[in-house]
Amino acid sequence: MRDGPVRSVAIVGGGTAGWMAAAALARNFAADRVAVTVIESPEIGTVGVGEATIPPILQFNALLGIDEDELVRRTQATYKLGIEFRDWGAIGERYFHPFGRYGADLGGVAFHHHWLRTREGAWSEYSLPAVAASEGKFARPSDDPRNVLSNISYALQFDAALYADFLRELAIGQGVQHVQGRVVDVRLDGETGFVEDLKLADGRVCRADLYIDCSGFRGMLIEQALETGYVDWSHWLPMDRAIAVPTPAIEAPTPYTRATAGSAGWRWRIPLQHRTGNGHVYASGFIGEDEATAQLLAALDAPALAEPRHLRFTTGRRRLSWNRNVVALGLASGFIEPLESTSIHLIQRGIATLMSLFPSNGFAAPEIDLYNSLMRSEIEAVRDFVILHYKLTRRDDSPFWRHTRAMAVPDSLAQRLAIFDNLGRLILDPSELFREPSWLAVLLGQGAMPRGHDPLADGLPEDAVRAQLQRMRAVIRQGAAVLPSHADFLSGVRAASPARS
Repeated sequence: MRDGPVRSVAIVGGGTAGWMAAAALARNFAADRVAVTVIESPEIGTVGVGEATIPPILQFNALLGIDEDELVRRTQATYKLGIEFRDWGAIGERYFHPFGRYGADLGGVAFHHHWLRTREGAWSEYSLPAVAASEGKFARPSDDPRNVLSNISYALQFDAALYADFLRELAIGQGVQHVQGRVVDVRLDGETGFVEDLKLADGRVCRADLYIDCSGFRGMLIEQALETGYVDWSHWLPMDRAIAVPTPAIEAPTPYTRATAGSAGWRWRIPLQHRTGNGHVYASGFIGEDEATAQLLAALDAPALAEPRHLRFTTGRRRLSWNRNVVALGLASGFIEPLESTSIHLIQRGIATLMSLFPSNGFAAPEIDLYNSLMRSEIEAVRDFVILHYKLTRRDDSPFWRHTRAMAVPDSLAQRLAIFDNLGRLILDPSELFREPSWLAVLLGQGAMPRGHDPLADGLPEDAVRAQLQRMRAVIRQGAAVLPSHADFLSGVRAASPARS
């Protein structure tokens, strides 16, 4: 343990991760109790391609006191009911991963077992967000739990650079110090190995008790200075390249993200108010950069607004997210490809966990160990869920898909798949991000039908179950029918108050 209260925090790097951390610290600690400084170099750009989020971002924004309508206007955001997957199970197939639950449990037995027993209707018809998304509809959920519209769950699709700008303004307004400069040297304490101070290119020295590394893939503090080490997961997730390119918005934005599988990876399409984000995540061991770029450009639905940006990464995590007096967030802590829009969520979880274990009275090893354990479990659970999409494919049209079909998967995922394959049971840890509806969306969406169902579902007469399921689908259709279009809902938000220039 390093004695002494933590009175100062230096965040190295801005971008989404740095300003999320700064805004959260400023919200939780008065400036005279914990001084927060963000060191950001104008010479170093941010990745800034992550534009899609998942529902927990709404909680984070609410905790910061952010007005969501203002955020939507300021970040050119649209609403997201889930992700449409094309060509993943097989070419020509599509399914939807919605936010929110499917159907309703009957007789104390999970809904999906009744559906597996009867196969009454299409699986997606039991999700209000999925039906609404297919019709281009959106509204925020009803506060009345008896109303089917209370089952809507959503996230946001926004311009990540504008989101970081929004948080920067918020954090500085709450007392966060913004230092523009490039860190050129990290000095360590000779006895403890803790980071002592940072030297900037112009000669200034910045010193803090706690450092948060938001310096991106390079991990300036966590890796270059502390040599923490990296756990490589590319044998399970071989995607190691991404290309991003924006196009103009040529049609009403859809209330969902689209992920289309290609020959050696997949392409994203994220509609914002002012443009559409497009990209291609691919495995360089199976396709070259020129071909991957050509595939992306050929699939665009409008002319590119800029030259394609090329990114390189290795999927995995730091061996420690918290090492000595350095906590790594965002890309500095690890990376899971953006297939399920989890990058911003993992930043959020890192911040929330740090807040719950904040070293107010010094750096205690048990608390640091707990932080690392919790964050390791969080990212490994996300890893397994993303691997699931590749393992479940039935495609054999390219070496890449034949590889992912045949590859061994982590024991944790293999066990879960085996249990589901028998009687459709899902055993999840209570702390996991992705719950039963998400796993079922991918499993059933990609054709992984179990051999049977929980026998407890047989306790209700089949005719009565079918009648209940038919009513559920009818209520969901009626609920979706009364929703406004996504475009109309956005127009109402934009008209409520003029956007700032």
